[in-house]
Amino acid sequence: MTLPYFLRKDGSVGPLALAHRGFSLNGLENSMSAFRAAEDLGTVHLETDVHATADGVLVVFHDASLDRVTDSAGRIAELTAADVAEARIGGVEHVPTFDELVTALPDVRLNLDVKAWNAVGPMAAAIEKHGIHERVLVTSFSDRRRRAVLRLLSRRVATSAGSTSTALFVFLGAVIPLPWMTNLLAGVDAFQVPVRYGRFRVVTPGFIRRAHRAGLQVHVWTVNDPAEMERLLDLGVDGIVSDRLDLLKEVLIRRSAWA
Repeated sequence: MTLPYFLRKDGSVGPLALAHRGFSLNGLENSMSAFRAAEDLGTVHLETDVHATADGVLVVFHDASLDRVTDSAGRIAELTAADVAEARIGGVEHVPTFDELVTALPDVRLNLDVKAWNAVGPMAAAIEKHGIHERVLVTSFSDRRRRAVLRLLSRRVATSAGSTSTALFVFLGAVIPLPWMTNLLAGVDAFQVPVRYGRFRVVTPGFIRRAHRAGLQVHVWTVNDPAEMERLLDLGVDGIVSDRLDLLKEVLIRRSAWA
């Protein structure tokens, strides 16, 4: 059974276009304008990240600190929500709270990367508060952190494997019997991986075949070149995470695969 999260805008099953931190050609990542721009282009799948402030407010932001993309500084976990609210992404856009994003864009589906341990409780509480279990995919590079969120939820959500689970599958998936590997990955619905780690190519035909035999989707990040998008879609990947949703949309339209 396909979980609701994996359905496209028209309710069909097919390649997902995941907007990486929204869509902004001006560097306004994870801003409300970037999220709205992605929805306006026609996707419902937004990839984003969450941190919690010192007073427990969940905010949508990639880095642990404000320094790189805002006109403020400091680690989010050490700042209050009021402090973070004063920061401006690119000098112009405020940092959204999770509540704001979910409320303002009720039709989007959120690929949520839980970036820090202090965000685990607030993340689970926010999913429960808004009743958005069918609209989210919970992920983290840390399998332990991802599972900690899932244990606090009252209902099933989609989830993708962390680094350790993914590495086991990449390096041992071809030799460990499928039933054993499926048991190890119980509760996991997808792999979200780069094309390669350093010189090692992760996304190969064999990797995709094994993932599909195990009933898992393969989403590849972060792909901004149309030729590479075409190649990955030809291999059979189930989703592409991209900063250039505009280019990905053009590729999918040419392939009659845009929902």
